[in-house]
Formats: sequence, C-alpha cells, structure tokens
Amino acid sequence: MSIEARAARWPAAEVSSIGAVCSAHFCSHFLQLALAPLFIMMRADLQVSFIELGLVLSVFYLFSGGGQVAAGVLVDRFGADRLLLAGILTQGAATAAMGFAPTYLLLLPLAALAGLGNSVYHPADLSILSHKVAAPRLGRAFAAHVIAGSVGFGLSPIVSAAIGAHFGWRTALIAMGLLVLLVGLLLAVFRGPLRAPAGRAVHAAAGGAPLSFLQVLAMPVVLMAFLYFTLTSVALSGLQSFSIVALQEGFGAAVALATLAVALFQVGNTAGVAIGGHVADRSAQHHQIAMGGLAAAAVFGFLAAWLQAAPEVTVGLIALVGFFMGLTTPSRDVLVRGAAPAGATGKVFGIVYSGFDIGSLVGPLLFGLMLDHHHPRMVIAGAAAALAVAVGTAFAVRRRPD
Repeated sequence: MSIEARAARWPAAEVSSIGAVCSAHFCSHFLQLALAPLFIMMRADLQVSFIELGLVLSVFYLFSGGGQVAAGVLVDRFGADRLLLAGILTQGAATAAMGFAPTYLLLLPLAALAGLGNSVYHPADLSILSHKVAAPRLGRAFAAHVIAGSVGFGLSPIVSAAIGAHFGWRTALIAMGLLVLLVGLLLAVFRGPLRAPAGRAVHAAAGGAPLSFLQVLAMPVVLMAFLYFTLTSVALSGLQSFSIVALQEGFGAAVALATLAVALFQVGNTAGVAIGGHVADRSAQHHQIAMGGLAAAAVFGFLAAWLQAAPEVTVGLIALVGFFMGLTTPSRDVLVRGAAPAGATGKVFGIVYSGFDIGSLVGPLLFGLMLDHHHPRMVIAGAAAALAVAVGTAFAVRRRPD
C-alpha cells in the first residue's frame, strides 16, 4: 500500500490523542503571553518598574528552558502522560496563584513554578504523538501540534488584555490559570488518549537496558539536531523580534508596514506548517524537505537583506522566509523522532528543544548588537546566514542511529 493510501486513514484513537496533546500545547502557549498585556496595570498596582516585571518573565523562561532537558529524562523514566498532566496542572495553578500574590516578590517563585510546568510540554507532547500516531500520519500530527501552540499565542494577549481591562490584572491571571487547570483536570479524567509507555518499557521490549542521558547526549545525530534547533531559533528571534526596527532603520519602511512584515511572517509560517505536515506524510526523504525549505528560506532572506527594492517587496520576501521555515517544521520533528533510540524519545526531544531556548537567548544579543552598531540590514542577513548553516545539520540528522 502506498504512503498516500496509508496516510489517508485516521483511526479514532489517533485523532483523540492528537486532540488531547494539542489541547495541552495550546494551554502552554495560552499562558506564556498572559502577563505582558497586564504589565501597565501590574506596575501601577504593585509599585514596581518594568524591569522588575520583565524579571518575572526571565525567571519563567529560565526555569522552562533549564527544566526541559530534565523533563525529557523524567518522561522516559515515568511516562509522558504523567509528566504532561503534572506540567499543565502546575502551570495553571501557578498562574492562577499569581493573581492572589499580595506582593511582587511572591511573583518570582510562582513564575519559576510555572516555568517548570511549562518545561514538560515538548518532550512529553512529542513523545506521546510518536507512540500514538502511525508514521504515515505523523507529519500532520506534528503540524497540528505546532499550529495549536500558535493559536494559543494568538489568543493569549487578546484574552488577557480584555479581561484585565474590564476586571483587573488579578482576575485575568486567575481566570486564565483556572481555565488551564480545568483542561488539565479533564485530560486527567479522560487520560486514555495520552497514555504511552515509559521509555524503560519501550527499551525493555526492544531488548537491552535504556540509554543514559549522557549516552544520548554524546550521540552525534542528537548534537546535530540540537544545533539545528539552535540555529533556526536564532533566525526566528531576529525575524520576529528585531525586524520591525531593522525595516524602519535600514529599509525606510513605515511603522505600520514594518509591523505588517512580522504579521505576514507569522501567517506565512503557519501556512507553511500546515502544508508541511502533508508534505512530510507523503515523503520518506524528510531531510531533503528540511534542507530544501531551509535553503529556500535562506535565499529569500538574503534577497530581502541586500536587494535594493521597495520596502513592500522586502516585506513580501520576509513572508516567504516564514513560509519556508514553517514548511520544514513537521519534517524536522519527524527527523528528530527518527533519530531517537528506542526508549529515549523524551531525552532526545528534551535535549534538542533546549537548543531552541538557547537560540532564543543568544539571538537577541547578536541582533541587538547589530542594531546598536547601525547595521540594520545585517539583522535580516544574519537570520538568513543562520538558516543557511542549519541546512548542513538537517543533512546530518537524516538517519536513525544504530
């Protein structure tokens, strides 16, 4: 039977698992952007500076990124469903508790707790999908997972700002945290779609002892996947966070047009993910899809940086960069899943996704330095260069380790 024919059939059990995992991923992203729209209200109420409020977010992402590798180890030891439920309940409860915090200082440990809850999603989600969804449909499952997170990001500031404007920042955090708690409780009650064997059980079935964290970390294919995530994250941070300023200072774009560029980048990225899921399920050459998409994104990025064209043309080129980056995403996750030895899926996803956090930390420093030295076109060119280098890492992650 062809790949297309096998991919066309969607068993109800797989649909349920994808829906449950996507619900959890939506909740993760829904809470990540809940605080920022409330900062003005929080600043006045708590009598703190924006720097102090920014520290709350920094603490959250520090514990989220730092906890991701450990979460991958725990996923393989205790099972992805247990870690995922613990994470969503922890993040929801910590966010709701922020609404009751009487002082600023109490927000910091609650942010750390929420960050630890958030750290489990990628290793747990992708481990569950890897076990519950058959290979011919896995690309679309990974695409749905990414899109669910994007929808959470899109709705979060709207909901947070709306509730905050009418009922105050405390009510906004309490309401959003309780909503996620409710979703977590429902997933706990109807847990079947999330159940997946722990890594030890999978490896025992395959024969032999499970690989340790250090053994997995030392695998060249895992290190290349980690570098892949780091480089693409660097590029993403430049295009999402610094292109508005770069387009104004280096390309003569108006504020509205520069802002539209980021919006179109996101739209293009989401469209690319949706199409990329279908492409990944209709091909066994996922490294070629990833390499081709990254190469195309790099080419359009370099054209945007150096082509002496109208700002509107540059904006269109940036949207194409977003599309081709998104196109690679499902194949990227399928590649990582294929690189994971039996019983080590959680460890591998935890390690490689930590590269995304590292790229998100390094990228802003590099691109901020470029802007400080008045090289706005280098922001776009630097993002394109990171994508170009990432092409080689996609080739290196093409095979499952022996």
